[in-house]
Amino acid sequence: MARQSVFDMKVSKVYPLLLQKIRWLDKLVDDLAKGKPMEKVLP
Repeated sequence: MARQSVFDMKVSKVYPLLLQKIRWLDKLVDDLAKGKPMEKVLP
């Protein structure tokens, strides 16, 4: 994963929950784009 710095602070250390949700949403969009039904994608 590419790491970015904001004012010399690692984003991954400042916003771990936000990054986790972004990764979850990215996976959700990828699965839907592949044609998986919504019922199987959402927990």
